[in-house]
Amino acid sequence: MGINTQKLSHLVQNFVSTTADVVGAAIVTPDGLPLASSLPGSVAEERISAMSATMLSLGERIAKELLGGQTNRILVEGDDGYSIMTDCGPEAVFIVLAGKDAKQGALNLDISRTVTQIKVSLG
Repeated sequence: MGINTQKLSHLVQNFVSTTADVVGAAIVTPDGLPLASSLPGSVAEERISAMSATMLSLGERIAKELLGGQTNRILVEGDDGYSIMTDCGPEAVFIVLAGKDAKQGALNLDISRTVTQIKVSLG
């Protein structure tokens, strides 16, 4: 049974349209292949997928070698907002692009809920 990309697309679209201060989101495979996205026009799906695979690889190495554990979430904070990558199991990573006014607590709660739905969709 394959991955239901239509259901994943619906989850991403719903997340972006209902979560405050989120400007885009995507679900990608750990090796950088896009599965579903709702991104601003200036962000290419293939580009964010490839960058995420690189960040995930580096994050896993840091977590294993320096922290002695697994990577659950990678947060990159810039002047204009955040990029948050969250592990969804062996098949997917959920990437969220949020504006600088995003409330971290509420955003993390919404991300956790969506990650649970993604994991269910992936089986």
